[in-house]
Amino acid sequence: MAKILITGGAGFIGSSLADRLIQNPDNYVVLVDNLLTGDLKKLPNATYKNWRFIKCDVNHYHDIAPVMTSFSFDYVFHYAAVVGVKRTLENPVMVLKDIEGFKNVLDLCKNTGVKRIFFSSSSEVYGEPVELPQNEHTTPLNSRLPYAVVKNVGESFCRSYQTEYGLDFTILRFFNTYGEKQSTDFVMSKFLKAALHHQDITIYGDGLQTRTFCYIEDNIEATMQALENQLFINDVVNIGNDQLITILDLAQTIIRLTNSKSQIVHLPPLSEGDMTRRQPDIGKMKQLLHRELIPLEEGIKKILNSRLYFL
Repeated sequence: MAKILITGGAGFIGSSLADRLIQNPDNYVVLVDNLLTGDLKKLPNATYKNWRFIKCDVNHYHDIAPVMTSFSFDYVFHYAAVVGVKRTLENPVMVLKDIEGFKNVLDLCKNTGVKRIFFSSSSEVYGEPVELPQNEHTTPLNSRLPYAVVKNVGESFCRSYQTEYGLDFTILRFFNTYGEKQSTDFVMSKFLKAALHHQDITIYGDGLQTRTFCYIEDNIEATMQALENQLFINDVVNIGNDQLITILDLAQTIIRLTNSKSQIVHLPPLSEGDMTRRQPDIGKMKQLLHRELIPLEEGIKKILNSRLYFL
């Protein structure tokens, strides 16, 4: 049986990954989360018996150490992080504390026989792009925001532990991912909630910032392929969709798909943290999926038709 740890396991992507992992009875999954932004409602179905949840803060060594030494995990998905543009901008010191979590988890991984750690990095590390699409190895990482700097530090930790201790890693640079369990800290779920309640949809600036949106199913499938087929070991993979849409067009699409009476209201631009363009090079991700990615409108319809919808 493969023993797997997911930190940040009560979060959107971590819990969605757990849902998939526990479908294999040969996996035993432990989810830890300090519940700062995680939610117990997002945990897997209780009818499955091959998982458990432990409230735990990875940034405190004496909290996470007993968990990792007790189970001797085969694989670790380190997804715990302070997330959300507004939250990370308002709490930069809290963001910096996540560096302690990297050190704790990586030290315990090397000492307890973990075979590979998967680290959730972010598209934010690229900053304002100097090239599109943004490639894992050719595009400079130039953001100065605390959240992006901390993610970059985490990537460096992974590389350093591999070089010195032989701990294998895969860095997953997540671009905007959306799905049924996403909280309303993020643009897609925020717009959907407003539209469903016929409330104003607020946009910063003119709304011509371009983004791409990856449905959670594509994110999880690519990750599972990397895990199960031993792909992209000691490498970096952009996890996202490469189809561009402006934020204004996204709002208009959501209003149309929900038959909403919402109005679009423009707010002053953010002073920082709102990059004008973002688009991943997803060549590696396509190698993992072996299929086309789920189109935006199809993904939104999946959310609206889902019983797991959390808004």
